[in-house]
Amino acid sequence: MKATYIDYSETRSFSEGLIRYLANDPELAPFSSERADIQGFRNLINRKKTIADRRILAEVLTAQYSRIGCPVHASVQQNIELLLNNNTFTVCTGHQLNLFTGPIYFIFKIVTAINLAKELKKNFPDKDFVPVYWMATEDHDFAEINHTYISGKKISWEHEAAGATGRLQTAGMENAIKEYQRILGISEHAAFLSDLIYKAYTEHKNLADSSRYLVNALFEEYGLLILDADDRRFKKQFSSIITDDIIQQNSFKNISEANDNLAKVGIEAQVNPREINFFYLLDGLRERIVFENGRYHILNSDISFNEEKLIHEINEHPERFSPNVVMRPVYQEVILPNLAYIGGGAEIIYWLQLKQNFDYYGVDFPILLVRNSAMFSSLNLENKLSRLDLHIKDIFKNVEDLKKEWILNHTEHSLNLHDEWQELSSIFEKIKLRTYKIDPSLSPSSEAIKARLHRAIKNLEIKLMKAEKRNFADALSQIEQVKTKLFPNGGLQERSENFGLFYVKQGKSFIQTLIENFKPLDLKFTILEE
Repeated sequence: MKATYIDYSETRSFSEGLIRYLANDPELAPFSSERADIQGFRNLINRKKTIADRRILAEVLTAQYSRIGCPVHASVQQNIELLLNNNTFTVCTGHQLNLFTGPIYFIFKIVTAINLAKELKKNFPDKDFVPVYWMATEDHDFAEINHTYISGKKISWEHEAAGATGRLQTAGMENAIKEYQRILGISEHAAFLSDLIYKAYTEHKNLADSSRYLVNALFEEYGLLILDADDRRFKKQFSSIITDDIIQQNSFKNISEANDNLAKVGIEAQVNPREINFFYLLDGLRERIVFENGRYHILNSDISFNEEKLIHEINEHPERFSPNVVMRPVYQEVILPNLAYIGGGAEIIYWLQLKQNFDYYGVDFPILLVRNSAMFSSLNLENKLSRLDLHIKDIFKNVEDLKKEWILNHTEHSLNLHDEWQELSSIFEKIKLRTYKIDPSLSPSSEAIKARLHRAIKNLEIKLMKAEKRNFADALSQIEQVKTKLFPNGGLQERSENFGLFYVKQGKSFIQTLIENFKPLDLKFTILEE
């Protein structure tokens, strides 16, 4: 594939806050760690205080991989063993357990982590770096993950769900699987992926194990480690922070203050902390903890604790306490020897809200790296754009703006009446002066007539543009086809379309193509053309 790289700002698809972060805006420096470059990683490695229990990390990963129902790949096993060494670090990305992996940017996140680990090894050969996918198994928003889009069609898993999504039983997913398989087709690559999807979701009892099996099958040869942090041994390491934060409400204070400070430099908060940023977790239940009338209540249940009983519950059953979106990152950095978090644009901005809380708890804040973003084209895009006299960057413009700009660049006529209006405006100034001399009260009437004529001139300009659009209908239709194909529902391809049909075209070389072309530390948007 041919790869073209452009600045994120040129895509017109990312927030101003992210563009400022990528440009190393000094106003954002207090809210992040080191820069996302080799020198930044060198600085962090030199001062990194690893508090993770490496033995437990390796134990839990080994136990979790024993449940996938197939031999552990040598690259995965090697990376688990490397975690026991003090000179090994992780680079981590995370995501929800979306049906069949969800939007394709999920794949991009993982490839970014894999390539970052390789890049760091190249620059720091005396250290080892392991890519980790953190499964958001404790998330309970089933409506966000129970569907995917493939070839523009929405496929949903109809299911009554409650509690942590990772614990959901996958029974009853057959209709969704069949619908997905039908769209994949019957080619060799389609048959392989269909079989993989079937085994993942029918031979594993819950969504966490199903997702691990699928992602492992796609990425095992690259040594990706897939971690489910819904484990008592991990929560035990985190229990002192759980206790302090629930009772003292530290994260609420720290993040609220950070949000105020970010607002002063023009960054709007992506998430808002609660007084208590933990849920109570049981099978079929994940509900917020609230403090009312001197007791800690679990919403939508009859469970409550006084402070003494709450502390006892955390000590005895830390696995029952689940961090929300603002405390999960702290949990992640406590149990991993981690250097970087790889996320999308909105994730990067919400992580900026968290550094003050990390500092409070004495936990190293990771380097924040925006995941690679990409667009695929099978349209012979370069030739098509050349025939239309367009540059690759032009396709990111609003379609109506692009068509209007194209017409103005190719028409043989002047489609604006600016010069004519200037002449008419001068005439009206003379009329206004003459009427004023005769009767000053007539001046507003002159202005009203001028305003009506100005509107008429503008309407005539619109009609001229419409007429020229008809003259260039073929070219404009081609522009629209390109935009529709590359921007489903008007947005970036990666934010809606599943990876399935791309995999069907290329098979295993699909992921290898991404590995070969993604450059995590270059911070560029990638366009891949067959």
